[in-house]
Amino acid sequence: MKQFLITAAGVFAGLILFLVGVPIVLISMAMSATAPAPTPTRTVLQLDLRDPLTDQAPHNPLWGIGRNSTSVMSIIETLRRAEKDDKVKGLLVRLPEAGIEPGMADELRLAFNHFRAAGKPIYAHSQSLYPSGMGATTYMLGRASDQFWMQPGASLQVTGVATEDLFFKRFFDKYGVVPQYEQRYEYKNAVNGYLYSDYTPAHKQSTLSWMSSVYASNLAFAAADRKGDPAALRAALEAGPYVAEDAMARKLVDRLGQVREAEDALLDKAGDGAKTLDFDDYADNRAARDAAKPGDAIAVIEAEGPIVTGKDKGSNPFTGGKTIYSDDLADAILRAAKIGSIKAIVLRLNSPGGSDTASEQILDAIRVAKSKGKPVVVSMGTYAASGGYWISSEASAIVAQPTTLTGSIGVFGGKFALGPALAKFGVDVRETAVGGPYAGAFGMGQPFTPAQRAAFAGWMDRIYGNFITRVAAGRNLPEARVREIAKGRVWTGVQAKSLGLVDEIGGFYQAVDKAKQLAKLDGDVQLRRMTPQEGAFEALQNALGVSATSARSLAAAAWVFGDPRAKSIIDGVAEAKLRESGGGMVLAPTPLH
Repeated sequence: MKQFLITAAGVFAGLILFLVGVPIVLISMAMSATAPAPTPTRTVLQLDLRDPLTDQAPHNPLWGIGRNSTSVMSIIETLRRAEKDDKVKGLLVRLPEAGIEPGMADELRLAFNHFRAAGKPIYAHSQSLYPSGMGATTYMLGRASDQFWMQPGASLQVTGVATEDLFFKRFFDKYGVVPQYEQRYEYKNAVNGYLYSDYTPAHKQSTLSWMSSVYASNLAFAAADRKGDPAALRAALEAGPYVAEDAMARKLVDRLGQVREAEDALLDKAGDGAKTLDFDDYADNRAARDAAKPGDAIAVIEAEGPIVTGKDKGSNPFTGGKTIYSDDLADAILRAAKIGSIKAIVLRLNSPGGSDTASEQILDAIRVAKSKGKPVVVSMGTYAASGGYWISSEASAIVAQPTTLTGSIGVFGGKFALGPALAKFGVDVRETAVGGPYAGAFGMGQPFTPAQRAAFAGWMDRIYGNFITRVAAGRNLPEARVREIAKGRVWTGVQAKSLGLVDEIGGFYQAVDKAKQLAKLDGDVQLRRMTPQEGAFEALQNALGVSATSARSLAAAAWVFGDPRAKSIIDGVAEAKLRESGGGMVLAPTPLH
């Protein structure tokens, strides 16, 4: 009876989710499929950067609907289209009160400069800049505009960069928790917080190195965009904090005013009858997007998040979590390698690392693509470290932002032995194992035995050696030199280029140019997105626990049984898809070949 009630409750919950979720999903699909309102003849786009940013748009369509401006890639691609649109006369940017991730800020700055070079002004407005995070990155973006506005009485607190780390060793010692980790080597500090009560010399050195590089880069660009002196700008900022009026007196910002005043000023510059348009609404205007065309193309494949083995099962399509699944990414690269019209691949990568075996699977796909004469260029976002660099190591070329955190050629692993801590509270952990002495090595009850620790350390050495070998081969460096600059150390893009770990400094479109050069392509070349993506019905399948075919059938059944909401929605989707396809109905997304 208990099991029956549990099953019945599950069925009921699924039914409610279907009855509520399906209409919401279908309405969202219909809204995204219907023709948008036309862009006004004189348009000022409004871009709000105050929401959290990701490097890439969500691959799940149920999460990504209407969220274009939260993705750096979506922003820069939309700005490229807007440059060529005579109706777009300018851009108003709302700046966040904290810092933007350095690599993201670099990419946006390049896009802003390109937009302005096309003769289209940008006004940026700030309601305050506080020292939390990398405030200098946001300030840099403000300086990359034509006019940097600040709200009267607001704060400008860009006086440097600071970070804090937590160290748990004394806490663990007090309660008997035994952290056991192997690191290769001293700069691989991801688990230092478990092992020490303060920074090790290597940890401190590495952190100061990349922070100083990022800060110097931000200030150099902020000064260069206004033809100023970086040293003078640094001295002025570090003498703060300031209120907006003082900041303007020191020429750290250009204008004071509310956001409505900045908007009115830009509308006046745009001309009579100019109107504002939300950036997302413009980005969703499918008529502005380039349709796939026959001919030579460069495949664009995006990957963001930690690297794991397997496929994306889409456990929760209503969230926007990011993970790189090795099967999915490797398959996308291999598929692009097989298509004759694809002449090169640009892999946009934003990852702090992950599984070595998953990284090796993806790297193998890159090798296959190169063997078929398809250059593979990696465009690094904010991070491409550890496993992210393993993937990149044998690419035809690597393009990184000056502040991209990359390298971290190293490995760590281990466990927490909780038995001594639990024993203090009357909980005893006992183990039973058969087989060799390593069988129970990762049990939580007791620390490694000396033999287990030695075996585990040997395994870490082999993984580290494999990493070194791949980097040496891919970057054409002697292994001894790679071992010297590896040791788990994080480098910024500028530092990595000087070491030979990165080929060029730049953003996504610089990586595209590099791919064109390597593939010997001239002129405008189509970019064909081939990122692994879950279809809307497949996402719904994983939410409801039914097959994608069943999801389609249930939606169709709603039409047959006369549900006016579902009937209207499905008819609208079909009609919109019919218009898009030029008369050939397309009811579900299909890959472009």
